[in-house]
Amino acid sequence: MTGETALPPGRATSEALPPSLVIHGHYYQPPREDPWTGEVPEQPSAAPYHDWNERITAECYAPATAVPVTWPDGRTETVNLFEHLSFNVGPTLMAWLERHHRDVHDAIVAADQRTGRAIAQAYGHAILPLCNERDLRTHVRWGIADFVHRFGRHPDGMWLPETAVSDAVLTVLAEEGIRFTILAPGQIEATRPLDDADAEWTDALDTTAPLRWIHPERPELAVDLVVYDGGLAHALAFGRPASGDITATALGIVGERGGLVAAATDGETFGHHHPGTERELAHALTAGAAAAGLATPRLVDLLDAHPPTRQARVRVSAWSCAHGVGRWMADCGCSTGGGDGWSQAWRAPLREALDLLRDWGIEVFERRGAELYRDPWAARDAYLGLLLGATTWEDFVAAHIVGDGHTAGVLLDAQRNAVLMYTSCGWFFNDLAGIETVQILRYAARAMDLYRQIGEHPPEDAFLDVLARASSNDPAAGDGRRLWTEQVLTPCG
Repeated sequence: MTGETALPPGRATSEALPPSLVIHGHYYQPPREDPWTGEVPEQPSAAPYHDWNERITAECYAPATAVPVTWPDGRTETVNLFEHLSFNVGPTLMAWLERHHRDVHDAIVAADQRTGRAIAQAYGHAILPLCNERDLRTHVRWGIADFVHRFGRHPDGMWLPETAVSDAVLTVLAEEGIRFTILAPGQIEATRPLDDADAEWTDALDTTAPLRWIHPERPELAVDLVVYDGGLAHALAFGRPASGDITATALGIVGERGGLVAAATDGETFGHHHPGTERELAHALTAGAAAAGLATPRLVDLLDAHPPTRQARVRVSAWSCAHGVGRWMADCGCSTGGGDGWSQAWRAPLREALDLLRDWGIEVFERRGAELYRDPWAARDAYLGLLLGATTWEDFVAAHIVGDGHTAGVLLDAQRNAVLMYTSCGWFFNDLAGIETVQILRYAARAMDLYRQIGEHPPEDAFLDVLARASSNDPAAGDGRRLWTEQVLTPCG
């Protein structure tokens, strides 16, 4: 059952949108827990901390909940930055914070309770345009379920991992009751007036006003698109703009005519990548914005008061790849780090191997699930609520299970690992042997292990035949088959 909600019709606004500044922080870490133990192993590259989650929490997440701000009259107060940002926190990161830094988790939730600025994130940080339809819908539904569990309300907006978008992705968002998302300017293919279906599409783009994407088969459903300003977003991500630079840039864009200046970047930019910049950001969104006459609204309030007047078409794309979504399937030229001449040709066989395992697992899930669940796919979509504690095992069984409960649970956990093995970070960086890629392969290994527990025989040989076509840029790491034996399976015993 979906949560679809029809949006109000677009209309010309009676009042100009006031000069407004909204900065969105995308806070996220890939899941790092060992799939067998549930614990994050020591990561020497994060020294002096035990692992990267601990290090970034100390440098970014915790400081962001208590930032000193000095007002023009000399008064100083401590603010929770999450009360002034538009933000999302990845579900797997929130789960880790809840377990290891409950004070930070609760401060983030409390900020939303006071201001309602949080939006959801698709659950497993997969590149949604590359997902099959079942996984795409599960990522969206799990993202909504996690948000409702933590924040106590249905999300109005949802962050798309890497802002990766397509018509299929927006179709699911609309059908699941998501009202808006945030995109980069290069992701908009064309626009036209919303009230004129015969108007020509044009590549003209004004990022200071929201747009609307309309469901291709059900025009009563739509998703509004907030398009961020590329220049300000780039400055925040790669520079260290002072508070005054941020507000001056926003005023320079909208001036007296009004409009929205939105910027989006990784939340880890502030404090982790650029130490101390959380103070500049907090000042810009409080004292700085007030002095400059800039409103800092919630996006949902802005969309309610000033709904889009133009319709948009999107291209299959993401904010961190100049080649659509090639970064997660091909040697497109986009990578982070690495040596001269390094290749990312390993990306294609990695995805092919995982697809092989996923598709085999679908056959098992549907075949075995026919005798275990009332509806296998409904059970999978509801499974996260069980893991979160939002429902009890007894209630879950009553609603979904008709066969052996143990087998049903093992099969669902195999599916959970199969979903997580598409975490985007496994392709993002420069080498097959990176810790993020090893992590997603360990989800694949864990899924195989769980399938074996219920008497199935995963296609490991065929999987490794494909994975062997992937080679690390480090000769010592070898190809995918060697990596599987020496780095994926060995830590598991």
